[in-house]
Amino acid sequence: MIVPDVTRRIDDMIAAISTVHPHSARTRAALHAVPRHLFVPPVGLACAPDDTERVINRGLDPDDWLQAVYSDTTITTQLDDGATPIGAGEGSATSSASAPSTVAALLDWLAPEPGHRVLDIGTGTGFTAALLTHLTGDAGEVTSVEIDPAVAERAAKNLATAGHEPHLVVGDGALGCPERAPFDRVHVTCGVRRVPYAWVEQTRPGGVIVAPYCPNFGLNHALRLVVTSDGTAYGRFPGFASYMMMRSQRAAPWHSDNGNGHRSTTRVDPRTIRFAPAGADLAIAAVTGLRAVTAQDGDQYRMWVIDQEMPSQWAAVTYRPGEEEYEVYQLGDRPVWEETVDAYFRWVAWGEPGRDRFGMTVRPDGQEIWLDTPDQVIGSEPYSGP
Repeated sequence: MIVPDVTRRIDDMIAAISTVHPHSARTRAALHAVPRHLFVPPVGLACAPDDTERVINRGLDPDDWLQAVYSDTTITTQLDDGATPIGAGEGSATSSASAPSTVAALLDWLAPEPGHRVLDIGTGTGFTAALLTHLTGDAGEVTSVEIDPAVAERAAKNLATAGHEPHLVVGDGALGCPERAPFDRVHVTCGVRRVPYAWVEQTRPGGVIVAPYCPNFGLNHALRLVVTSDGTAYGRFPGFASYMMMRSQRAAPWHSDNGNGHRSTTRVDPRTIRFAPAGADLAIAAVTGLRAVTAQDGDQYRMWVIDQEMPSQWAAVTYRPGEEEYEVYQLGDRPVWEETVDAYFRWVAWGEPGRDRFGMTVRPDGQEIWLDTPDQVIGSEPYSGP
């Protein structure tokens, strides 16, 4: 039973996230029916709007914990695949309770109906699996796959406490769950740079796949695909989504400076690229296949662009106030900064299209990114397994 104070907090959370994403009545009802606090651990890291994090601890400050749970906040629930306890030191986030506005947006784009069979990739805390179970009803069937056994065990306990019973699988979500296919919907809660064809293969014709497409150049993107009768999926990027990467698609560590790089200058301020709109980020990622990392130290700003397949190839570009040309430090033979700039100005020449004008095609042999129509391909990536 939900105590009145939690009911009020749920109402406040839903009102707040409605300003970010005006969600459907069915999604709103699901958020009411599935209390988020049943899926958040006693200790977590709440992410503030400026990307700083603070420890929330139900035992030490239950009201602060509850306030974070019912705000539009991502709460990190695991660091370094469990190697670093929350609050014990710094680490890389590897599992979380996603921000409710993003959860609601992906559910709306997925549009699960009563009776649907749903594949949920990345059980995490179990919250979205519970929401999907509620949305599909007694006649529906939700299969949720989690690669981390410890995370899966906690999710199973959370779901049992909340009274939901999806079919839980411990395994690699990139492979889907062929023994329980076909599915009407595939819901993905981890970032992907390559869409595993197994998801398309296991979806009925007319079925929908919604996933966070995360090439990690600037802003990341929600992807909504529809599967056709010939086993091809087509879709577009309806908005923002950024999740922790699927384990098999995490970026390789990029090489530190070995002192063999060369220096040059550019007249293009790196902030022009860094603060470009989402459409530019998507276009640059599609054309080049590069990812970007940024850092700021006072007035100085630095941007790295990195070859995802050969992380020994990268460039760092530094902005300093008052300069008219900016230092480029290049490691490796690939001119990654020049490619980035060329891709940016290609996007400008196309009329600076927003992310909603781009789309993706997924076939057994790979995926393509296109502008406006599938025959205007701007980037492709051969399929090479999960």
